[in-house]
Amino acid sequence: MNKLKRNILIVLGVSLGLYSCTDSFLDTESKTDLTEGNFYKTIADAEMALVGCYDGFQRTSSNGNLAFYVASEVLSDNCFGGTGNTDGRGYQALDRFDITQSPSDNNLFNGTWSDYYTGIFRCNKLLQKLDGTDFSSNPNARLRIEGEARFLRGLMYFDLVRLFERVPLLTAPTTENVLQAEPADTYKLIVEDLLFATTNIPADAYPKAKASENDGRVTRYAAKALLARVYLFYTGYYGVDDLGITKAEVLQGLEDVISSGEFGLIGSYHKLWPAASYVPNKEDNTLDKSAYAGAGNIETIFAEKFNNTSNYNGDVDGNRWLVMMGMRNTSWSPYGKGWGACTVNPRLVNAFEASDDRKVASIIDITGEGIKNTFDLKDQREYTGYTVKKYTPTAFPDGSSDTGGSKDFQISQDQDYIIIRYADVLLMAAELGSAKAQDYYNLVRNRSGLTNKTVSQANIMEERRFEFAFEGIRYWDLLRQGLSVAASTIAQTQTVLSGGNDDQIVITADNITKTRGFMQIPNTQITLSNGVLKQNAGWN
Repeated sequence: MNKLKRNILIVLGVSLGLYSCTDSFLDTESKTDLTEGNFYKTIADAEMALVGCYDGFQRTSSNGNLAFYVASEVLSDNCFGGTGNTDGRGYQALDRFDITQSPSDNNLFNGTWSDYYTGIFRCNKLLQKLDGTDFSSNPNARLRIEGEARFLRGLMYFDLVRLFERVPLLTAPTTENVLQAEPADTYKLIVEDLLFATTNIPADAYPKAKASENDGRVTRYAAKALLARVYLFYTGYYGVDDLGITKAEVLQGLEDVISSGEFGLIGSYHKLWPAASYVPNKEDNTLDKSAYAGAGNIETIFAEKFNNTSNYNGDVDGNRWLVMMGMRNTSWSPYGKGWGACTVNPRLVNAFEASDDRKVASIIDITGEGIKNTFDLKDQREYTGYTVKKYTPTAFPDGSSDTGGSKDFQISQDQDYIIIRYADVLLMAAELGSAKAQDYYNLVRNRSGLTNKTVSQANIMEERRFEFAFEGIRYWDLLRQGLSVAASTIAQTQTVLSGGNDDQIVITADNITKTRGFMQIPNTQITLSNGVLKQNAGWN
């Protein structure tokens, strides 16, 4: 997928005005002489443009701006902001829902906003051009391509509407200064896009048996799973059920995923995560990776793909946010160094059941694993003794970065971001009232060494806390239970170490309530819109 994108010219000199959406790798001087006038003519053109849509989605993480994943973890009760002791306090402003932590940070999400609207623009441009493309030799190809593009657009809007709530809703390329849409309108478009994907991407388009060839492509099953996540968040947070799809239909979509035979649970939880499954071998300075289930394994429903070819010349294919999750300036094989964000809340560590395999697979215990004596405590902010294992850079025994490409520990990370796993499908189906809810719930628990337990809404939400810790899900699970639940759960006072000295984190329910759980709209975008965009409450 990444090899193709370098030869794609989707748009010439595109600018979306207030959205600042220009594609830096799409020059007006095309080496392959592709222009908007001679492109979008054949199925091959449409396939290439679709790769550009996937690349646009990838760049929401690979461009190096504040990633949706990192923000989701900082906002949750899983993690604190962390980072370096002398770094800016932007992550603390997010963690505490309090811009006074860093008053000058009025553009925390500016790059994020631009990245997402650039990706959406690519999808809209392709969708706009489909009518002029010759699909006569394969009419079904149009439906599949449209389904994949609409899924990607729907997913990007889902991230935006959860972060900012009221966002401009663009369904076609435009330079207009568009007003912010009501959230219900954005969610309805997301549902329409996902429903189209569930119907029009053939069930056998990208079989799991050929994951080595098609991993990362959108399937109808991914669309059905994401539709359930959208439905649960919208109906939970807003308390209304008006998206044009019923609870029974959403549940049936999940049952279709389960009965497809395409997916299953990996036998051992730790095998899902590189850092939890790699074993260092000091004798030959290698990592034994044989226990890792691998990218595209049977539990992955949909993942954001990365590779390690990134460099500083515009080739940005790597997972740029992964370095934020690494231990501050500290390598301890198989864990690689990073910038120390998202220090883990001890309350979560202590909440795991003693026999729960997920604890060790998810969390690096800096003291328990013998790392503390070499840890850069003086440069770490909000040290708790724990950091994230699921998503962290990896390193060889000599401390060198376990990456390919340019072997740059910042830009060459290639761990995929798993957006939806089969375990999530099982627990969402249980939550939506499947006749097999008890079985689905116990399957997830038993895989992690836990005994059967009576299924209930409360127990499902608690199970989700541990099953999906550090996967960018917890914050949204809290919000969809109600703003008051999220505020009271996240609010706390904790003593930590910053620069080796006692520090106190104070997160108040009042600050969370004032923002209604939504984020700061970038000041640059408000200015570019001549005030058409309005700031969210609590961030002025």
